[in-house]
Amino acid sequence: MNGPDMTEASDSELVRRYRNGEIGALDSLVRRHQKSLFGFVMNMVRDRSAAEDIFQETWLRALRGIDAYRDSNFGGWLVKIARNIIIDRSRKRQPELCLDTEDGEGRTRIENTPDPAPDPATSAEFSDIGRMVSNAVSKLPPDQREVFLMRVEAGLSFREIAKIQRVSINTALGRMHYALARLRPVLSAQASALTGSAQRGGQAS
Repeated sequence: MNGPDMTEASDSELVRRYRNGEIGALDSLVRRHQKSLFGFVMNMVRDRSAAEDIFQETWLRALRGIDAYRDSNFGGWLVKIARNIIIDRSRKRQPELCLDTEDGEGRTRIENTPDPAPDPATSAEFSDIGRMVSNAVSKLPPDQREVFLMRVEAGLSFREIAKIQRVSINTALGRMHYALARLRPVLSAQASALTGSAQRGGQAS
């Protein structure tokens, strides 16, 4: 096989090779990005069945548009597609809401939309950031949760996040700052509770 090994090839190289008919290049792209992409989607929609549907639709849309792909970050491109699907589905459920337009106070509708109830059985099953963090992240306002997940799960830069959310870099940074500020006390409380439980268990034994 000519060129670099699939596991060592860059995303751009794998896209080029897939365009040239190497089906294995697509398999490599899916394996490389499936965990971070599904983690992002799962933590956004909080429902495994919906996350699986969105994950599959994201790849279908990516394949349909791969000939026009020109982005420098394939993972970021996938996240952008997935985010658009999530917004489209939200609009269909609540057609009166436009999630990416601003209200009178300069906040986007997605920030004002109530969080979906988390599913305890699947809330952290596919997450890299663990059950405690996943539960805490689920309580963030949607725009802050989105920035946090794009940064932590998908590994996007703040410039890429700002482009996807169509906001300034300072706004993206601010949302991350507020997300971290909200997470710290929640995680501290959960960690203290776990420590206390472990200590009580040790005393009981």
